[in-house]
Amino acid sequence: MKKMSKLVAVLLVCLMLVSCFAGCGKKEEAPVETATNEASTEPAADDTPADEPADEPQKESKNDTTPLVVGYSPFSEKFSPFFSETAYDQDAWAMTQISLLNSDRVGAIVLKGIEGETRPYNGTDYTYYGPADLTITENADGTVFYDFVLRDDLVFSDGEPVTIDDVIFTMYVYCDPSYDGSTTLFAQPIQGLAEYRADMKSLLSLLFDAGRENTDFTFWDEATQKGFWEKYDAATKGLAEEIVAYCVANGYNEEGDIKGAAANWGFQAADNTIEAFAAALRESYGADVAGMINTENAGSTVEDLFPGLEDYSLNMIRIADPVDNISGIQRTGDYSMRVVLTEVDATAIYSLGVPITPLHYYGETAKYDYANNKFGFDKGDLSHVRSVTTQPVGAGAYKFIQFADGVINYEANDSYYLGAPKIKHVNFLQLLNDNDKVSGVITGSVDVTDPSYNDPTYKTIADANGGEQTGPVITTNAVNNLGYGYIGQNANQMKVGNDPGSDASKNLRKATGTILAVYRDVANDSYYGDRASTIQYPISNTSWAAPQPADDGYEIAFSKDVNGNPIFTSDMTAEQKYEAAKQAALGFFEAAGYTVEDGKVTKAPAEGGPMEFEAWIPADGTGDHPAFMILTEAQKAFESIGLTFKIKDLTNSADLWTALSAQSVQIWTAAWGASVDPDMYQIYFSGDDQGHKAGGSNYQYAINDQELNSLILAARKSTDQAYRKQVYKACLDIIIDWAVEIPNYQRQNCIIFSTERVNIDTVTPDITTFYGWMAEIENMELND
Repeated sequence: MKKMSKLVAVLLVCLMLVSCFAGCGKKEEAPVETATNEASTEPAADDTPADEPADEPQKESKNDTTPLVVGYSPFSEKFSPFFSETAYDQDAWAMTQISLLNSDRVGAIVLKGIEGETRPYNGTDYTYYGPADLTITENADGTVFYDFVLRDDLVFSDGEPVTIDDVIFTMYVYCDPSYDGSTTLFAQPIQGLAEYRADMKSLLSLLFDAGRENTDFTFWDEATQKGFWEKYDAATKGLAEEIVAYCVANGYNEEGDIKGAAANWGFQAADNTIEAFAAALRESYGADVAGMINTENAGSTVEDLFPGLEDYSLNMIRIADPVDNISGIQRTGDYSMRVVLTEVDATAIYSLGVPITPLHYYGETAKYDYANNKFGFDKGDLSHVRSVTTQPVGAGAYKFIQFADGVINYEANDSYYLGAPKIKHVNFLQLLNDNDKVSGVITGSVDVTDPSYNDPTYKTIADANGGEQTGPVITTNAVNNLGYGYIGQNANQMKVGNDPGSDASKNLRKATGTILAVYRDVANDSYYGDRASTIQYPISNTSWAAPQPADDGYEIAFSKDVNGNPIFTSDMTAEQKYEAAKQAALGFFEAAGYTVEDGKVTKAPAEGGPMEFEAWIPADGTGDHPAFMILTEAQKAFESIGLTFKIKDLTNSADLWTALSAQSVQIWTAAWGASVDPDMYQIYFSGDDQGHKAGGSNYQYAINDQELNSLILAARKSTDQAYRKQVYKACLDIIIDWAVEIPNYQRQNCIIFSTERVNIDTVTPDITTFYGWMAEIENMELND
């Protein structure tokens, strides 16, 4: 059914560069002579002394002749530091790039990259290098200076020198009013940035703001307005017709069941007409026409349904007096610059570590003149930047050669600042499905890849290695995933009366949460084994802010009853814990205003409250999901106390996101992607009267707590990690008290290498969530 393309949750597009391509210092090695590529079979020259034997023919190294083959999921061919949309496309361009800032193995930024910084990890000291040094100064007036000094010996792979103008150009692209990629540098409080972006808007957004009945034709004529709405209506109608046809053809609905097809697609049509379905699509997506078509289509593209959409979305119109520059982006020398923030923002340092893209390639050098407010392109027109989306160029370890027949070919960049890569050629091989990844390593067609670390993968690797995860065929490296699994409860759906923040509403959610939480251990062990662990707070264990068992105040989630007493004891069996959880849940139900008699919930509160619950789970209609056992066991528990608990197993996971947007789901299972910084604004901040808007994902839980909001903002205003950890612990406690999220599991990802073909001793040591195997790819070698 419908498709949804989502980026692996990222704070910024260059974070992947920071985590994967951070340079690490090398041990001193004795100099060696380079062997020739062709072994000579000729006798020694006449001037060879008689008592010295002729040189033996040199064996050609596989590092020079054989490519390292990396197995990948399908690419979208947007290999651009500016416009990539998938993690796989990001990896494709990251091979060719360096970032302004790098990070270490725990995700901390390296501030002195030029000389290098030595930091311990897992008992070993590692030295990290980067292209630049950074000095941060917090001023008395609240502003913050970020002063960068760039190395003066860097060159791009085409031989052109790297200067600070390349960095400035890159930042201006990310901050342009027409930029619609995934990087959010434009959201940072850079001095003058908001004003710079506010003088232009796209024709698409202006038409939507004006509406269909607009009579002010200052910026466009009546024919343009009429033509746009006709195309928009035709596109949404065509999309609705396509979806219905798909549902009928695949047996999901009978012919003529338009409303039912809309419901199967996650939309509520007002009646059984195509127009009603189209209206539901329009109401859900509004001006995001491309997002609507890309997400909801059943086979068509944006160009199929709305030809010429870019004529509206990329047509930038000046609506105010021009602002020609961003005052907080300041060139201070050929290899230095300053970025001025109007306030402290702990997340800024991760956004400022942009890829250093070549102005002479992605931009137009004739349009760059810093002194005269020219930054490599016409403001509002990124057409040249977009024109090279499929051909990345940079100063990274490898040069992009071509993408053909499902293979990206790379060649070593001998001018790479951390040293020319040992392996001269790398191929990214596109694989059709995840099963091909492990089998490819076993059969010899793939050297490195990243399969889903599920039970079948685990067993296949063990079988190949004679029972172990690392052996003579495959070497497995597992690290915690940057994210975590959870069970969500929408506060507006799971409430008593009309106040989702009342004690009664919280007690209702604690009742259901207590029953769901008690089955986490058995479900996670059954699905993942030792490849995942149960977590007690809604935060990834990879984060420095995650509470640890030894910390003061650490508690097992949903382990106390309505009176604050422990529900479980250490000597309880699993069955005793399940029974104790049910009894504790009855206590919470009673406190929420429900009538409880003889161990059963018999009546809802007088103010109103649900007696039936439904949990949505994207398990492909087959129950294949780590939380499915939790729901099935909870279903039995709820039934035993007189309540109905339904499970909706979705064949189409995208339906969940549509329904969550409409806040029509009570309970659901999903996973959050995380970023290197634990900022909680996006998910939990609900907005305030100071002009701060709600986070983009706040609608899912609908949590609205002003104390939580204040703490989230306070954590953003400090760079003191110890202080921020205390603040985030307080935030996590509030989230648990609202019981809108039951933290579930921290799973592992794996990278597997061919033990037979890759010299494992040369692979990046101590790979972590934040420091991937490609971080030191220049040191990797193949076995001869």
